[in-house]
Amino acid sequence: MYNKYQSPLSERYASKEMQYIFSPDKKFKTWRKLWIALAETEYELGLPSVTREQIEELKSHADDINFEVAKAREKEVRHDVMSHVYAYGVQCPNAKGIIHLGATSCYVGDNTDIIIMTEALKLVRKKLLNVISELADFAKEYKDLPTLAFTHFQPAQPTTVGKRAALWLNELMLDYEDLEYVISTMKLLGSKGTTGTQASFLELFNGDHETIRKIDQKIAEKMGFDACYPVSGQTYSRKVDSRVINVLAGIAQSAHKFSNDIRLLQHLKEIEEPFEKNQIGSSAMAYKRNPMRSERIASLANYVMSDMMNPALVASTQWFERTLDDSANKRLSVPEAFLAIDGILDLYLNVVDGLVVYPKVIHAHLMRELPFMATENIMMDAVKAGGDRQELHERIRQHSMAAGRVVKEEGRENDLLERIAADPAFGMTIDQLNEIMKPENFVGRAPQQTEEFIRDYVNPVLDQNREVLGLKAEINV
Repeated sequence: MYNKYQSPLSERYASKEMQYIFSPDKKFKTWRKLWIALAETEYELGLPSVTREQIEELKSHADDINFEVAKAREKEVRHDVMSHVYAYGVQCPNAKGIIHLGATSCYVGDNTDIIIMTEALKLVRKKLLNVISELADFAKEYKDLPTLAFTHFQPAQPTTVGKRAALWLNELMLDYEDLEYVISTMKLLGSKGTTGTQASFLELFNGDHETIRKIDQKIAEKMGFDACYPVSGQTYSRKVDSRVINVLAGIAQSAHKFSNDIRLLQHLKEIEEPFEKNQIGSSAMAYKRNPMRSERIASLANYVMSDMMNPALVASTQWFERTLDDSANKRLSVPEAFLAIDGILDLYLNVVDGLVVYPKVIHAHLMRELPFMATENIMMDAVKAGGDRQELHERIRQHSMAAGRVVKEEGRENDLLERIAADPAFGMTIDQLNEIMKPENFVGRAPQQTEEFIRDYVNPVLDQNREVLGLKAEINV
């Protein structure tokens, strides 16, 4: 166990559920289901060489795969599909002659890839919806809490903590729309033969085109799909893989952005990711609370985004009806993208579920900057009381520059309000200025935007998917 490489995606990050979807057991059981579906289709369409008894024999050994027999055979013949055809035939001697009849290796390989990717996409969908649900709850809870907003990471007009969360949420909703579309378009390859022409089936069914036209649809229905791709070479178009991994990379982009913001907020001590009782933040500095989960999200997200290039390169370099230079790459890039995004979504869910908010720190940071942002309101109120706008504007500019120097050069608190209160041109007391300085007066429609966005866009999606909500993420390390 400890003397050979093991993928960290399996050991540390991905869930058991996602790992099983890409396991050999799942793969080869799906191969056998496809062979049964093909035999049943051929039987139902009247092929005399396939009998009901043979199909029943195949079904009786659908799940008890003799892996060692297949492995030994592959050492001899160097072909994984034919090794499993042989192993299945050992268990089903009466049916061995009709296993894989008329098909090529891609019948089981490619159809299984589509089935597995579709199942994995549905698991991603389930986890994404749970993150959306938790984040919506967080946004609603803090929709009214004013906080300093940032442009260029410089203090800007205030927003609310909930509205900022709505920005993260909006990106996940865009990902959800893309994911729904891709899932809805997934189709099987069907059984199209060595170059996609179904020539072998034309031979089997004595040139009966109408019967052959029914093969793909029957196989699709037996495997739980609506349809097969209408045309193909030997394989389904590798653009399908590219399309799928692009969606995962989109989720990775959104998660990375979220993790960046959380790490910056944790530096500001405004919001922190969960930190367990016995967790160690640093091996050297015992006091530290490093944002390690958000950092892990970013790290895995970088991997998924870079992995997006693999299926794009594969799709663009396929020759004519099929080459095999896709195989090794697909075996790595597709499963590992799913395992990584699975780990990302578990981390995302775990972080959102345990976010710690520090309202007093948030308020203190906001109030340190708010006097500068409130100057326009102060000036307008002074003008209403009879002041000269041009004169007041110049005085505010001078007071702001002086207060800025106090903050930056002397490290003292912002004293802009005291300077304005002491200036008779404004005719305003410190109490009047403090009344203007209420943070909620400066957040615009942030609370309402958050509430309306969740009500009108997020909740309808969550209401349609209540049966998959309620997940709790388990983090391995």
